[in-house]
Amino acid sequence: MGLFKKIGNALRKTREAIARRIDSLLSHGELDDDFYDELTDVLISCDIGVRTSMEIVESLRLRARKNKIRTADEVKHELKEIIKEEFEGVGELDISYPAIITIVGVNGVGKTTTIGKLSKYFKINKKEVTLVAGDTFRAAASSQLTEWAERTKTRIIKHDEGADAAAVVYDGISSAKAKGTDVLLIDTAGRLHTKTNLMEELKKIDRVINREYPDSNKYNLIVLDATTGQNALNQINAFNEFVKIDGIILTKLDGTAKGGVVIAIEKEYHLPVAFVGVGEGVDDLEKFDYNEFIDNLF
Repeated sequence: MGLFKKIGNALRKTREAIARRIDSLLSHGELDDDFYDELTDVLISCDIGVRTSMEIVESLRLRARKNKIRTADEVKHELKEIIKEEFEGVGELDISYPAIITIVGVNGVGKTTTIGKLSKYFKINKKEVTLVAGDTFRAAASSQLTEWAERTKTRIIKHDEGADAAAVVYDGISSAKAKGTDVLLIDTAGRLHTKTNLMEELKKIDRVINREYPDSNKYNLIVLDATTGQNALNQINAFNEFVKIDGIILTKLDGTAKGGVVIAIEKEYHLPVAFVGVGEGVDDLEKFDYNEFIDNLF
């Protein structure tokens, strides 16, 4: 299945919800105050967020008056143009090599699975990859990552459960430098901001990377579950207090009618969405393209 088809399928629920409501609203009359109020509710229900939805609708209101917009198709076209302009100021995450990519996020968002998929993605693009089992906190995390390493035929560096995560990262960096690895993918323990010890561990990992491999290109990517909606924004806030987040990987986009959370993230944080998960397979992680995303959303 091609990329466009995968993204289209993943956003089907959101797209149908928006189109159905817009068509319904316009079947009863003009683009009046009631229409704009209800359209704001439609966008909020798709997890675009209250403030962002209100700003988008206000822009639409001004353009509709200026350009004499009347039909549902014209409304959807103008919405696409407004949102694309928001994304243009953010840009893409351009990964340079050698790269050290630390994957962070709360429990249950699919970090380890995402690392497995990332490994396949980079290997398809002819990069040498090494995995680092930095989640020494959760039982069986290392064995889960080992399964992905075997599945994708990727080297893995790991210690025993309960080991110092920064020490595992140190060994991973030593191995990467010795073997000329292009991409070092670091798994970390799932954590909440209330787990201060685990958050401090992230800062320690960051220090080890900066000290041991200053010439590498360092990225901290947060994995967010699309089905959690606006709660994903709170998670970005929490992790940003401890490490600089460079980009986002959005998982489980195929299982939600709330794909609009991508727009809220871009608007609130100006962080690039680097990849999106659009299925359960090892190949179901795609590089994010905002033009394609918005075209499929409307």
